[in-house]
Amino acid sequence: MENPQTPVKPSREWHCASIDQALAWQAATVDGLSTAEALVRIERYGPNRLQQAQGRPWYRRLLDQLNNILILILLVAAIASFLLGHVIDAAAIVGVVAVIALIGFIQEGKAEQALDSIRNMLSPQANVIRDGKRTTIPAEALVPGDIVLVESGDRIPADVRLIEARRFRTDEAALTGESVPVEKQSHPVSADVDLAERSSMAFASTIVVQGNARGLVVETGRYTEIGKISELLRGVEKIKTPLLQQLDRAGRVLAIFILGAAAITALLGTLLHDQPAADMFMAAVGLAVAAIPEGLPAIVTIGLALGVQSMAKRNAIIRRLPAVETLGSISTIFSDKTGTLTRNEMTAQAVWLGDEQFFIEGIGFTPKGAFYRLRVSGEQDTECVDMDSAQPLSDFLCAGVLCNDTELQQQAGQYQIYGDPTEGALVVAGEKAGIKTSEVRQQFPRVDAIPFESDFKYMATLHAGADGQRVIVKGAPDRLIEMCDSVATKQGTVDIDRNEWENRIHELSSRGLRVLAIADKPAAAIDELDHHHIEGGLRLLGIIGLLDPPREEAIEAVKRCQQAGIRPVMITGDHASTALAIAKQLGFAQTQKALTGREIEAMSDQALEDIILEIDVFARASPEHKLRLVKAMQARGGVCSMTGDGVNDGPALKRADVGVAMGVQGTEAAKDASEMVLADDNFATIVSAIEEGRKVYDNIRKTITFILPTNVAQGLAIMLAVLSGSVLPVTPLQALWVNMVVAITLGLALAFESGEKDLMARQPRDPKAPLLDLFLLWRVIFVSVLLLVGVFGMFSWILNQGGSEALARAGAVNMLVTGSAAYLINSRFLINSTLSFAGIFGSRPVWIAIMMVMLLQMAFTYLPFMQLIFSSEGLSITHWLAIILSSGMIYLLIEAEKVGWRMLKVK
Repeated sequence: MENPQTPVKPSREWHCASIDQALAWQAATVDGLSTAEALVRIERYGPNRLQQAQGRPWYRRLLDQLNNILILILLVAAIASFLLGHVIDAAAIVGVVAVIALIGFIQEGKAEQALDSIRNMLSPQANVIRDGKRTTIPAEALVPGDIVLVESGDRIPADVRLIEARRFRTDEAALTGESVPVEKQSHPVSADVDLAERSSMAFASTIVVQGNARGLVVETGRYTEIGKISELLRGVEKIKTPLLQQLDRAGRVLAIFILGAAAITALLGTLLHDQPAADMFMAAVGLAVAAIPEGLPAIVTIGLALGVQSMAKRNAIIRRLPAVETLGSISTIFSDKTGTLTRNEMTAQAVWLGDEQFFIEGIGFTPKGAFYRLRVSGEQDTECVDMDSAQPLSDFLCAGVLCNDTELQQQAGQYQIYGDPTEGALVVAGEKAGIKTSEVRQQFPRVDAIPFESDFKYMATLHAGADGQRVIVKGAPDRLIEMCDSVATKQGTVDIDRNEWENRIHELSSRGLRVLAIADKPAAAIDELDHHHIEGGLRLLGIIGLLDPPREEAIEAVKRCQQAGIRPVMITGDHASTALAIAKQLGFAQTQKALTGREIEAMSDQALEDIILEIDVFARASPEHKLRLVKAMQARGGVCSMTGDGVNDGPALKRADVGVAMGVQGTEAAKDASEMVLADDNFATIVSAIEEGRKVYDNIRKTITFILPTNVAQGLAIMLAVLSGSVLPVTPLQALWVNMVVAITLGLALAFESGEKDLMARQPRDPKAPLLDLFLLWRVIFVSVLLLVGVFGMFSWILNQGGSEALARAGAVNMLVTGSAAYLINSRFLINSTLSFAGIFGSRPVWIAIMMVMLLQMAFTYLPFMQLIFSSEGLSITHWLAIILSSGMIYLLIEAEKVGWRMLKVK
């Protein structure tokens, strides 16, 4: 017989074992493991995580960098150059391609590492019993023998033998293919049943869709059922966003254009000027090499990756890379109220019984504060309530503590709740009245419970007591008032006046308080509680008003949204008057009317679309209503984000353009359905992420607008030289050099740019707008012409001064690079002026890039071996003065062009 004190390798048929047998096999008890024992077991079994999926091997990732039409053209050009005897040119082209591929390879590796780190940040949590107390730990710290607690919306963290299950159902589609949720229970089943029929088990990675349960962890990590199915292990997420796809399409069009221009140039050069075909072919190669922006995809990928990392630092964790782009287009934020717009520090402030009102002192979860009666006039008594003589109040508070799954604990001098904040407020209120939670729950032990579900809007518990069994129900006041026949008062039970209670609910709600009702009724001797046991015959004990104050940062974030053309919309399960009161405190624009869930249900889709832009507050709303709101807003052309934390929020999160899950309060189901997770559950973080998304897209546009003119100017210079029968001002090898230093060194600096001052004063970007709109096309052409004039002018001037072709080309190359460096400063702001100290010197990355490029140009111009490779000569001070003055003129002309755009924008 095995020693029950030694945990065994988890390989038994747990589903057919009794609860006692399973506990014995794991040397565990229903009170959980000690921390010391858990540490011993994690050393033995290892962490509770699946083996990391194998990504693409490094050589595959490296070769994938060459899977680009523009890069392939360069490789063909290199082969042709080699065959024609231009070995140095061929080697240089291959070298440039290698550098570009290496940069892409390294950056993609960093991006994948960033996503891996984000996955670690999103690692699920598990509620366990350790050292006899409920606590929350990372799911990977679970070991066989742990006792876990799961409820609706949770992802099962390990394979679990159920000990208790209350109306418990799980979605096992990912594991067994079962399309409908599976009913679970705690009794053993036959040994030979299929996996899908093991109802006494809950399996890792499946999702709880209803109810709650307590279970014994029996298998973790690779020993779980999901761990045995290698097909379900996901590989590394491929970094391919709509923006990169758009660049790929643009690259194919550009490739066709460049090849056509190169072919026509070579043909005309041969026909018009009787040039040798081999020379014209090399000129065509030079044109292609000069015009191809080979570094652009790598720079854009770097920009997106930087955005992901920057957002993570601001508590916005991007799960899917396309969200970085979409965030900049958000026009509407549908946000939950509790915990996102408010602090989620629920505090009971008002109690209204059948014939008495009370005010509760104190804020937060510290159980200190007195109760004061309120007179009919609304004035507060000066003396606090003696709880010994306030039986109805004591009964009400006891009921709130019993119909409750939350615990209050003191750790390091601080009070914390474990469970729902709303329930926590009821526990704290009871403790303030001298009601000891643990004692009351022992005195009236729970027999069964119906967990809160949004479909029913209440929670119910069945308790044993000296006078028989009793059902306690707490939930939405409008729902409970419908179910109540009577009211408890000091004089006894009286018939309920529903109109009077509706007025009381409205009065508390209008103060911005969330209202809960609590009721009870005697029950027959039953073991299981069902909904039909509750319908009718309830006695209302009273209502309680809970305050959840708005976050200060949310108030500021709402203001920033409105300035940015973004419409914040509140969705809450609270009463309409409560929601409107909070919306006014937050500064929402339209707070005259709230649309309720019932009103939404009564509307057709078209009617909802017609009114969606006029309502900022939706009250008594359910997750199903959220989905309709998203669809209605999208039908009106809006780009929206939707927050959510529950399992039922999944459809709305998936349908939204950017689904936003709560990182603290959110269920694993909600996180899986989202594109972004808030590490701090804060509305202001969404606004920060939108700002970051706008900045990333802005910087990518700036980078593209900066890089393309250099390529276009070089290509035009070679084309015009060939067509006019002149000497090429830039050789193919020199064009490659320029592309490298301009695109990689200078272009990368713009990816680090801070957002412009008016970034959050602009209207949201149209997601359908092309990346290169008319403005950017004009800017590219305008700057290309300026650089072209500068290059030809410098080349011709040096030749006319008696300089050699090598010297003239050195001047042309330096003119192109220095002019591009000047244009880099222009590019910090696309339309706004940089003619200020901050505009010129305000970016450290820009000046680091400029200094690096100038050092490279000094090497290009003066080092003997560089002169040999690139066929260049050293420039004089006079040449440099001319280059610097010309670059300054380019800078000033672009700033003058911006003035015209600003004037046009004002008009």
